[in-house]
Amino acid sequence: MTRVTFNNQKSVFFRSISSKVDQYFKENNLKRTGNRKLYIKAAILLIGAFLTYMTLLTVSMHPVLAIAICVLFGITQAAIGFNIMHDANHGSFSTRKWVNYLMGLTGNALGVNSWFWKQKHNVIHHTYTNVDGVDDDIIKSPFLRMCESQPRWKLHKFQFLYSLPLYGFTTLMWIFFDDFEKYFRKEIQGTELKKMELREHFVFWASKILYVLFFVLIPMYIIGIVPFIIGFLIIHFSMGISLAIVFQLAHVVEKTHFEDANHQAIKINDEWAVHQIRTTADFATHNKVIGWFTGGLNFQVEHHLFPHISHVHYPVIHNIVKDACKENSIRFNQYPSMMSALISHLRFLKQLGKA
Repeated sequence: MTRVTFNNQKSVFFRSISSKVDQYFKENNLKRTGNRKLYIKAAILLIGAFLTYMTLLTVSMHPVLAIAICVLFGITQAAIGFNIMHDANHGSFSTRKWVNYLMGLTGNALGVNSWFWKQKHNVIHHTYTNVDGVDDDIIKSPFLRMCESQPRWKLHKFQFLYSLPLYGFTTLMWIFFDDFEKYFRKEIQGTELKKMELREHFVFWASKILYVLFFVLIPMYIIGIVPFIIGFLIIHFSMGISLAIVFQLAHVVEKTHFEDANHQAIKINDEWAVHQIRTTADFATHNKVIGWFTGGLNFQVEHHLFPHISHVHYPVIHNIVKDACKENSIRFNQYPSMMSALISHLRFLKQLGKA
């Protein structure tokens, strides 16, 4: 891996924010993990996903209604990823490690291996956010150009038009290709992964087999091959586009910054926390519906600064971080609505696609 370092000798800014956040939890006698609201939401999402799955398999219905339920099932699975798997794999869902591990396995139930997700997301993405050549979330692609340092192909001229439909294939690639590539190559963009324990090897293969059994073979047997294929693609398109868009609006927009570490070791002049703020953006922070669905990932700046704190606390931390940025003359990247962030993302892709 190309060596990337930060100017963390003093880290004055992050220490200042951390002390204020610590004070908030201490004064209000709060835990940094999830609370009753999160656990109720988790129960709603898990029960809703199970009922939707059973409905699709056991209830005869009009094709239009079936399509609508498939879309709902895909969106519900995305919400499980945002709200349960994400917090759990960051260790912020519960104070109990075994609960976090168990809830983190909801990712495996959706077909994605949580162990590899932790390496890719917790370690690499959260440390080297928007560093091209290291951050796997902005990987080079013949279909998408996400920053100036990536090569441009002729097809990229139209990426602002086809990007949204393309995002619909995110989870299919993730489940059936990306996880296996990481498993056998044992690296992510040149970053060598730590050795998997025997238990994690077992979980990897067992969960993949169970996913194929419950989400492919059983549905195919019950409802038939053609209805299964149509429904399966609709579910994953809904799930994939939901997951991809939330990430893209948080990092790949006009206001965020990128670094290039493709060809040489680099030292980023900012401390790590400032780098996180420069490379990340919040959106629709006043929209409680979006906040509920995305698991607070519309507060992406706060999440990158404090990934071990549950998203239920981000609205309060948001004000602390914004005030600190203002005091230190650091630009805080924020879009007032999801639509404004989406427009910025597409406009940025259009700009990157130009010769």
